[in-house]
Amino acid sequence: MTSTEIASQPSDIETSGFVDWGFAKATGRLLVQAGPKVQPGEAAEAVASLRSAAQRSRGPVAETARMHSPEGASAVLIVDRPGWIDANVDSMQSMLEPVIMTMLAKRTSATPDSPLLLGVGSKVTGAEVGALTAFLASRILGQYDLAPDGTPRLLLVAPNVLHTETELGVDSDDFRLWICLHEETHRVQFTAVPWLRQHVIDSARRLTLDLAPDPEQLGNRILEIARNLPDALRSGGNGLADIFATAQQRAEIAKVTAIMALLEGHADVVMDDVGPAIVPSVEHIRARFQQRRVDVTGLDKLFRRLLGLEAKMRQYRDGAAFVRAVTAQVGTDDFNAVWTSPETLPLPEEIENPTAWVKRVHG
Repeated sequence: MTSTEIASQPSDIETSGFVDWGFAKATGRLLVQAGPKVQPGEAAEAVASLRSAAQRSRGPVAETARMHSPEGASAVLIVDRPGWIDANVDSMQSMLEPVIMTMLAKRTSATPDSPLLLGVGSKVTGAEVGALTAFLASRILGQYDLAPDGTPRLLLVAPNVLHTETELGVDSDDFRLWICLHEETHRVQFTAVPWLRQHVIDSARRLTLDLAPDPEQLGNRILEIARNLPDALRSGGNGLADIFATAQQRAEIAKVTAIMALLEGHADVVMDDVGPAIVPSVEHIRARFQQRRVDVTGLDKLFRRLLGLEAKMRQYRDGAAFVRAVTAQVGTDDFNAVWTSPETLPLPEEIENPTAWVKRVHG
């Protein structure tokens, strides 16, 4: 299944030459699994249906969340798997290149990099990025693309939605609307709260820069990696971040994780609150989807642990529990104080103790 609604956005940011982003896209497109085979008419119907579902979700989400986007804020784009790869490689480039340039500026060595080694290394790194996006491209149903230094947009991955609804045996129209309720909540979060997008981008960049080891520290970090790898594989925590991070860095990771838990949990709560009113088979869909999250084995489970995807599943659960607990205590309007500023976002310990957030923010 193909859809050409999205094209790669050329970036005018300065590049370090350490990642061949074009090669990353080419590798991802080469490695990604083909989507479900459908006739052109069926593909066009699916794209139109998803666009309609996204539009129909807007009113109920805004009313339930009591958050409203500016008129015309953020496009909704229906993409195929290669289109998702292109969009995410562009976003990774925008997110990471400023970090790489900062790292290079801090180097103590004045010896220039060999052009040959730099070229080979950038291809290797590009291939790694491509392989990662190829793995994820067949699993993501929807995503609000923050598009650092670009235009943010809500992406819905049509072939993945079709594949999943068939695999689960659920009603297509209901499933597409249900998925859009979650993703539309993310769109509202980032468009109704003007400071949130840049705050998340800046937090991610700072954390990435902090996690990157200085050349002088590399030997010690390799020893830490060797010590942390077995625990990371057993626990399924934050994946590679747990392997590379020091104790202090894990504390910073926890702060960013708390933000993501809020965003994912809030989207799940809004989806669950809206669902029964407009999605007739929502209980069947939710039960089947939850079982799908559990039924992961073998190599796929290993990749999920290394990439921190199991931690993301906990973000849905823990974040939703936080949102429900706070809303039960103070109501939706006072819960929405969470969006006032970076200082009102929940701390890691408050995700597990919602009453502590209520006391800190509302007294």
